[in-house]
Order: sequence, then C-alpha cells, then structure tokens
Amino acid sequence: MTAIELARLGVAAGLVVVLTVIAVSDGLHRKIPNAALIVMLGVFVLWALVNRGAGLLSSLEAAAIALVVTAGLYMFKIIGAGDSKLFTVAALFSGLAYLPLMAFVTVMIGGVIALAILIRRPIRGLVMFQLRGKGDWGPGIPYGVPIAIACAAVVWAPLLGLHPPNWVQT
Repeated sequence: MTAIELARLGVAAGLVVVLTVIAVSDGLHRKIPNAALIVMLGVFVLWALVNRGAGLLSSLEAAAIALVVTAGLYMFKIIGAGDSKLFTVAALFSGLAYLPLMAFVTVMIGGVIALAILIRRPIRGLVMFQLRGKGDWGPGIPYGVPIAIACAAVVWAPLLGLHPPNWVQT
C-alpha cells in the first residue's frame, strides 16, 4: 500500500469520526454543531490535498447543487438548517458521480427511521395524518444520521473498490 493510499484511508477514517459526532448529536439533541461542520470542511481540505485536487471541480459543483436543493427544502420546512448545511458539506466528498447515490441512501435511511418512529408511536402518526402535518407534533426525523451514513458510504465505496451503479454515472 502506498503512502497516498494510507493517507486517503486516514483522512476517510477521520471523516467517519466527525460524522459519528454529528450523527450522535443530531440523534440525541436534534442539533448539528457548526463546529463539527467546520472540522468536516477542514477534513475536506485534507481530502482534496491527498487526492492532489482531483475531482475538486466536481466536488464544488455537487456542493452548489446540494446547497440550492437543501436551501429550498429548508425554506419549506422539510429539513432543518443543520441538515441543509451538513448535506452541502457532505456533497463536497461525494462529487457529482456519487451525489445521486448519496441523496438516495439518505432518503432511504431517513424513511426507515421515520417508519421506526411511527411504529414506536403510532398514535402520533395518526394525529399527524389527521392534522395533515400541521401543528406541533414534536421533533422530526434526525436527518443528520442518514446524511452521515450516506456520506461515509460514498467516501468509503471507492476506497474499497466499489463503483457507483450505472444509473449514477455522470
């Protein structure tokens, strides 16, 4: 294994540590710390350096797309501001090639979490349905958890020799 490959693995492992802190914070407190996002940006700078700038334009394009889409979702109160910021920073790591897959994995894991919440508290689900989503029905889905998992997956997939499916290729 070359020094570059070891450096990539080290940076990817560091990213997983930051993503774990973010996921735990969002899962327990429904808050994604801005400090953790800044650290994540620093990890991305290391990632870009280790990769010698390869894919930097793709990363910036993916982040721009993520920012526009998630800002719209935030404006309609579908996701929180922290979720928007996290997905945008995570998109830097995905690049355009993996952005659709990261979004898909995020939505699927978020759906599983939502289903688990409804199974755990079915009355809440019925009330939400009757109120058509309006009203104060408590904390929503901690989307930082699925975003963190999806980000880790798209970073580690190429390191493990896995490639995006054909429908994801750009």
